Amino acid sequence: MHAYGYGNALNQIPEAVNVGVWDSDSERSRKFAERFNTQSFDSMDLLLSNVDAVIVTSENVEHARYGIAAAKAGKSVLCEKPLVTSEEDAQSLLDAVSLFGVVLMTAFPCRFSPAFQRLKERCATGEIGAIKAVCATNRGTCPHDWFVDRAKSGGGAMIDHTVHVADLLRDLLQSEVRQVHATTGNRMYGQEWEDTAMLSLTFENGVIATLDSSWSRPSSYKTWGDVTMTVVCESGVIELDMFTQSLDAYRNESMRHGMVGWGSDLDLLLTRAFVQSVGNRSEPPVTGQDGWKAAQVALAGYESVRSGQPVSLA
Repeated sequence: MHAYGYGNALNQIPEAVNVGVWDSDSERSRKFAERFNTQSFDSMDLLLSNVDAVIVTSENVEHARYGIAAAKAGKSVLCEKPLVTSEEDAQSLLDAVSLFGVVLMTAFPCRFSPAFQRLKERCATGEIGAIKAVCATNRGTCPHDWFVDRAKSGGGAMIDHTVHVADLLRDLLQSEVRQVHATTGNRMYGQEWEDTAMLSLTFENGVIATLDSSWSRPSSYKTWGDVTMTVVCESGVIELDMFTQSLDAYRNESMRHGMVGWGSDLDLLLTRAFVQSVGNRSEPPVTGQDGWKAAQVALAGYESVRSGQPVSLA
């Protein structure tokens, strides 16, 4: 979904060169290469032999395999979320990155949102006391395609939309999730995959959070989705609406009401941070471990749904 955003970002970073692309789907590879005036490689190994780093934007279940291949070739990796779809994949990927000494960064562009950074600053001052609870959302439209094929995606709405906000909450609270209790439903589309997911999270520091991570927006909705937080503190409340910086757009040809965002390009901020980490051989601001911790919350959510009980994280 975000490959084109990262491709566009690379072309805006002077110290980066978009060498080329490889895709298991040759037609997708050709279209991407044409759009960004770059080369479509015939094999993954050929691409890896010509680059210093890669951005993995494949189907979710392939993230670990491609990331490990890049690490073995000595190439650093920016990997789309969710970083992995199983604990086994997480361990294999993190071990490979450590063994071969490459940078692994998880693609969480919301971390770079100026609105989120301002939220963190306000909370850190303690001006309205300690955080007691958070009500958060990451609702959107269903992307369909392979996202609703569990064999490729690892799940439905919960694994797709939980990880962004799980990561933001970990960063905001500087605490790990201790317990997950989740419920899912499929009443939006009536298919076997979940299109709605609600999670209740308890953090080690005692803060509780709720997260609506659903594909609950109809295809005609004016925007793809949202990231919101209501942060309840001891003596006040702070609200975040990450993508509210937008203009309403009405198009005669489509008769559809849409939204056009303005302000900071989060994909650009994310990609630039990755390029700098690769160039400096330094730890990225969002690590592979961060990606695993966020994915772990979603995976615990599925376990909670299966058992009907809260799930504790080690």
